[in-house]
Amino acid sequence: MREAVVLIHGVWSVGVDLLRLRHRLKTAGYECHTFNYHVWGKPPAKIAQRLHAFVETLDAPVIHFVAHSFGGIVLLHMFDQFPFSSQGRIVLMGAPVNGSAVGQRIIKNPMTRWMLGQSYINGLSGDVPEWKGWQDIGVIAGNFPVGLGLVAGGPSLPHDGTVSVEETALKGATDAIVLPVSHLGMLISAEVAKQVIIFLRTGKFDQETTTPILDTGIA
Repeated sequence: MREAVVLIHGVWSVGVDLLRLRHRLKTAGYECHTFNYHVWGKPPAKIAQRLHAFVETLDAPVIHFVAHSFGGIVLLHMFDQFPFSSQGRIVLMGAPVNGSAVGQRIIKNPMTRWMLGQSYINGLSGDVPEWKGWQDIGVIAGNFPVGLGLVAGGPSLPHDGTVSVEETALKGATDAIVLPVSHLGMLISAEVAKQVIIFLRTGKFDQETTTPILDTGIA
């Protein structure tokens, strides 16, 4: 059976950062599609409508989703607006579903707020749709504290340089792990790619080689 994976990038990317992960997923047998967007002029709820239209063009019987950073927020908005049930699983990578401390500092500064466009509206503010458990969803967080977010003061430890582990904790997640990677480093990490593939195949991460997130109950 054909299985497709839709990859969704973060705020400041245009999908290029996902090329290494995309290659590893294709090598594992998945049909890969990258959804590109920008945050200038559109809040996540509007981007989610475009994502849904993109997904509707795919004819694979199984469609998985792998979203990095702000892309995970866009994905939650899509499922909130279009609560369909289909075969497939979801992996969120470093997605600040509980809001972003770094994003809040950038928005408060008149000199830098333009950088985030409208991503703060029902997004980096933390006011994101509740996950209602339509299908298996796994959360990957990083705890290697090096990244661009440190320029804005960084989030609370443990963090990946941009997003804290606490900010990624999704209420209702099927499984969640922490890996020793930075926010951008997780996109090129062979171990992260391995864990993504394990979850897409089984609905669980390989916890024996990782650090589990013990509490995923944060809204």
